[in-house]
Amino acid sequence: MKEGNTYIPPLSMYAITAKLFTHVERAVVSKYKETGENLIRQGVETFGYKDAEDIGKQATIEGENHTLFTYIPTNHNTVNNYKGLTIYALMAKLFAHLSKFVVDAFGEEGKDVIREGVRTFGEERGRGIAQRARVRGESNTIHHYLPNYDMGRSDLFTYTTVHRESEIEQTFTGCPFGQQWADDNMHEYGILYCQMIDPAVAQGYNPKFEVEHDQYVLKEGQCHFFFKLKDGGQND
Repeated sequence: MKEGNTYIPPLSMYAITAKLFTHVERAVVSKYKETGENLIRQGVETFGYKDAEDIGKQATIEGENHTLFTYIPTNHNTVNNYKGLTIYALMAKLFAHLSKFVVDAFGEEGKDVIREGVRTFGEERGRGIAQRARVRGESNTIHHYLPNYDMGRSDLFTYTTVHRESEIEQTFTGCPFGQQWADDNMHEYGILYCQMIDPAVAQGYNPKFEVEHDQYVLKEGQCHFFFKLKDGGQND
């Protein structure tokens, strides 16, 4: 991501994972108070204290403020449950464990609360993408969205992108998040992330952005999107 001497590296997946946790945790605790705290704590324990702590430490080193440490005992003396898994797989597992405890306790209402956490997470990231564009002297238009995206595209993602004058069409045939949820039979919980994340990021980037997400890896075997800006959407 370069223009002249300007370079803004993508956020690491450790920072992104800790940010996601924090937004989901805040949504759950805001709604369910102490009960919500207990559910989050159970989710972190089931995921694994050592794996969660490793994510939290690296995110902190990178400057990400988060709430992960609140749910990890100082002296837990545990080991990693998931040696060899990528951070993408770890993020998927952590999200699924949190969501499962909340949804199993509160059903459809719990799903809405998880979605709300993903929404605020996505919108914060979208605002950050707009700021990244601004640093490079670019406006938050459709053409500057993907070039300034905040998450690096690992080879674990397989996708095609078609740029048109007023829209972007993307098709993902491989996604490490969706693959992990499918492998773990966590479709019901992972889909809550999929349903919210791209529209939320786009809205944060530009309120006139609209996302049509008509296919999902966890349902149809691929994700298919149309990104469009209403009325040109030029917020210069």
